[in-house]
Amino acid sequence: MKGILPVIVLGMTAAWGTAWAGSVQQQAQDQTPDTAQTKPGDAKPQEKTETHITPAQAKELFASVDTIMQFASQDSKLPIKHEVKRKLTTRAAVEGYLVDKMKDDKDAKRMERSEIVLKKFGLLDQDFRLEPFLVSLLKEQIAGYYDNKTKTVNLLDWIEPETQKPVLAHELTHALQDQHVNLDKWEDQSSEDISRNAAEDLHHVSTDEVDTAREAVLEGQAMAVFLDYGLAPTGRHLQSSPELVDNLTDNMADDPDSPVLSRAPLLLQESLLFPYRDGLKFEATLLTDKGQQGAFAAVLDHPPATSYEIMNPKAYERGTPVPLLHMPDVHPILDTQYDPYDIGVMGELDVQILSKLFGGDRTAALLTPAWDGGIYYASQKKDAPDKDSTASIALMYLSQWKSPQAAALFVKMYADELGKKYANVQRDPDAEEAEGEQAYKTSEGPVLMVTSGRDVFISESYDLTTARKLQLLMLGAQQGSAGQQVASSRQLPVEGLTGSMVHFLAGCGMMKVALPH
Repeated sequence: MKGILPVIVLGMTAAWGTAWAGSVQQQAQDQTPDTAQTKPGDAKPQEKTETHITPAQAKELFASVDTIMQFASQDSKLPIKHEVKRKLTTRAAVEGYLVDKMKDDKDAKRMERSEIVLKKFGLLDQDFRLEPFLVSLLKEQIAGYYDNKTKTVNLLDWIEPETQKPVLAHELTHALQDQHVNLDKWEDQSSEDISRNAAEDLHHVSTDEVDTAREAVLEGQAMAVFLDYGLAPTGRHLQSSPELVDNLTDNMADDPDSPVLSRAPLLLQESLLFPYRDGLKFEATLLTDKGQQGAFAAVLDHPPATSYEIMNPKAYERGTPVPLLHMPDVHPILDTQYDPYDIGVMGELDVQILSKLFGGDRTAALLTPAWDGGIYYASQKKDAPDKDSTASIALMYLSQWKSPQAAALFVKMYADELGKKYANVQRDPDAEEAEGEQAYKTSEGPVLMVTSGRDVFISESYDLTTARKLQLLMLGAQQGSAGQQVASSRQLPVEGLTGSMVHFLAGCGMMKVALPH
C-alpha cells in the first residue's frame, strides 16, 4: 500500500490548508522560512471532542478529487488512465489498518527479525522495543492513504475538506504513479528469504537497496506535486524555484507536534525522513536537469537502485557504477557452529545514520561522501541459550572508503562506540598479530578490527581464529570482482541494513513531520 498521508496536526481545522499555502508562498517570495508566525508552544492542538465532516462536506471533498488529480497530472505529465475510487474512512479504520500492517507486512516481519542485528550494530539500544514504539509513532503521524491494492484514495471523516485538499495532491500523485507502473509490483522488489548458502548469499549481496531507492522516488515525486500545489497561487513551481527545497527539507524534523518522533532513536527518525527529504532533493535535481518527463515518467521507467543514487542524483543521471563489494562463500567456516541470520549491503544511507549516531553531524558529513561500498553478515550460535539476545549473534562487516584517511576515521569512530554497545570493554594488545589490527575483549566476546588501506574489516563475537579466517576470505574476494557485481545489481534486489525499515515506514505513508511547518 502506498501513501498514508498525515497532515500537520491531526484533527485540526480547515485553516491549516490556508496557513500551509501561505507559508509556502512566503518562502517563494523571501527564500527563507517564516519563523515569526508561531512559537512551538502555540502549535500544540487543543484537546477537544473530535468532530466529523458533514454529508455535504463529504460530497464536496469527493468531487474535489477529480480536480486535484487533474492538477497532479498536469504537474507531473503522468497521464490519467482511469478514475480513482474514493472512500470516506474513520480514524479507527486507519489505526486498524496500521495494526494489521504491523502483523502481516513483509517488511514489518523482516524488521522484527533484524531488530537484534540493529542492536548488535548499536543503532538501537538493547532495551528498546521496536514494534510497540513504531505503532505509537505511526498513530501519531497517520491521517489517510491511497491504497494501490484497491485503487482507492481514502478520505478522512475527522478533518475539514480544505485541510485535506493539499494532502490529496500528494496522494493522487501516488495514484498516477500506480497507473503508470503498477505500484503493487514495482515498489516491492526485495527478497524475503534467509540466505543459507553461497549462491543465495550472492543473490543478496550482488544487489543493493532497490526498495529504499524506489520509495524515495515515489515520495520525492509526490512531495514535488504537493509543493507545487501550494505554490500555484504565486505562479511559481519547484522547477523554477529549486532553492526552496533546502529551506523546506532542513526544517522537516523540527515538528513540535510530534512528541513521539522527537524521542525516537535516530535510526527511526532518519529512516522515516529519508524518502521525503532526500527523495525531494533528488526530484528537484532531475526537474532542473531533465524537466518533467525526465523527473517523473522516465525515472519510474528506469528507477535508481540504491540510496547512493538518491543521495547523489548527478551520479544517477550519469549512470555512474554503484560501489558494491563481493560476498565470498563463508559457510564452510561458519556453518558448523552458526546458523545464517541476516546478510545485506551497508549502503550510503546506512553509513550516514551510523556515523551521525556514533560520531555526530560533523563526522557524518566527512564519512558519508567517503563511503565506497559495504556488506555485512550476521549468524546465530546454534547453542545460544537466549536466541533473543545480541549475545547470540556474531557479526562481520566489511567496508570500503575512498581514502585510507576516511577508513582510519571510521575505525576510530567505531572503536570509540564499543564501550556503549558492550560491558567490560578492554583493548587486548596481546591478541593483535599485525599492523592495522585492533582487538578487544567485551561482554559478548572478542571484537577484531582490521584496517588495510581503504578497507576496514570488523568482526564482533566470532572467536579470533574464525575472525581472521573471515578477514582473509573477505578481503581476498574483493580483488577483480567489482565489475561483475555492479552489472548484476539491477536484476536481483535486496534490502540494505535499514532498508526494511525505510520501506515499511514509507509504505505506511507520508509522515506529518515531512510537511512544511
